[in-house]
Amino acid sequence: MDRAYNRQLVFKKLEELEIPFQVYEHPPLDTIEIALKYWKDIDATHCKNLFFRNHKGNRHFLVIIKDTTPFDIHSLEKKLKQGKLSFASEKRLMKYLGVKPGSVSAFGLINDTNHHVHVFMDEQLQRSEKISFHPNDNTASVVIDFQDLLKLLHHLGNNYEFIDPTPNDN
Repeated sequence: MDRAYNRQLVFKKLEELEIPFQVYEHPPLDTIEIALKYWKDIDATHCKNLFFRNHKGNRHFLVIIKDTTPFDIHSLEKKLKQGKLSFASEKRLMKYLGVKPGSVSAFGLINDTNHHVHVFMDEQLQRSEKISFHPNDNTASVVIDFQDLLKLLHHLGNNYEFIDPTPNDN
């Protein structure tokens, strides 16, 4: 899928659900470190979006955490109680979310018509008024109200739950 098509799917879905949004253009943001430079003037909570598979490869998880939250996969494995996790391959990203590495976001769930992907969200995000994600293309960021993210998730039908993703101190 190309960038313009990916974006249009997202914009069309948001308009269909009457979810207001703002789009911010920027160069490709392949890492959080690069993104922070471009996000500094955008009034929203920004996220890391990580796509995992379980050890059998039959379950897939989108983990959405605040951009500055420390991340430790072993701690996350214990908290999610899903067994050993590994990052999903580019092929799996395309199959389940319709995106390439670097463009993973909650908006990719638009492409998960079978509701296969389970979402784990950082509980800190619930305190956010606005939240931003790539529109399935890492050359832009889209800002929506956090409550509208929940509206979108309910509409799409993927299961989700809130977690504390911070690493354990033990």
